[in-house]
Amino acid sequence: MATSSEDTYTHGHHESVLRSHTWRTVENSAAYLIPSLRPGASILDVGCGPGTITIDMARRVAPGEVIGIDASEDVVAAAREAQAEAGQTNVSFSTDDAYALSYADDTFDIVHAHQVLQHLSDPVAVLREMGRVAKPGGVVAVRDADYAGMSWWPEHPLLDRWLEIYRSVAKENDAEPDAARHLVDWAAQAGFSDVTPSAHTWIFATPDERRWWGGLWADRTTSSALATQAVDYELSTVEELHHIAEAWREWGVHPTSWFAVVNGEVLLRP
Repeated sequence: MATSSEDTYTHGHHESVLRSHTWRTVENSAAYLIPSLRPGASILDVGCGPGTITIDMARRVAPGEVIGIDASEDVVAAAREAQAEAGQTNVSFSTDDAYALSYADDTFDIVHAHQVLQHLSDPVAVLREMGRVAKPGGVVAVRDADYAGMSWWPEHPLLDRWLEIYRSVAKENDAEPDAARHLVDWAAQAGFSDVTPSAHTWIFATPDERRWWGGLWADRTTSSALATQAVDYELSTVEELHHIAEAWREWGVHPTSWFAVVNGEVLLRP
């Protein structure tokens, strides 16, 4: 995720986090942007993570140039490995600061960020910076989840507690876990007047999806930066987090379990 050095990334870069991020594609995570992905378009992907969305966008806009940026050297290295494996030659990856992008004004046709603003202490400043490097007539595209809007079945008090802890950790990091509902307002504060809002939902309800989603959140709850921060901030204990992880594993094998993630989106035209 591309941030300033003063921001704290709630998730961190544990394998369980990257397991989720590498699942993402344009189809499942940026479908609202597909009409704008025309051959020849230039794209900056802010907070690209391991690069799966970035590489997918590059396939769709070739021969247009696509650049993915992230604050983490390790994540950028992983994205470069994915790019080499994919053999996609019109995409590159580098480290950068979302608050001070290393590009001139009016450089890109599309400036994109997926699940980034929710982790920032000043998302409005980053939106302004994204708008700065977008060409006139171009588009700034942003998508973020809303943790308070997530829902699941069956009900479980430890999953309720998981959500409480996650939102508290994010707030302690001066971030906004319920970013989706703020996107239109943040866009207005950043000076955008041409705003197209939308929303899409991730659903995890098939046996394979349940096991995958429950397993990765069980691992995140005990092993990722979220776990470390929850204990360091005295918002939870190691023992409680292990109990929550077990609840996630139970949810993952329940025969009728269901989990929905609401994602808000905005297309902004400078």
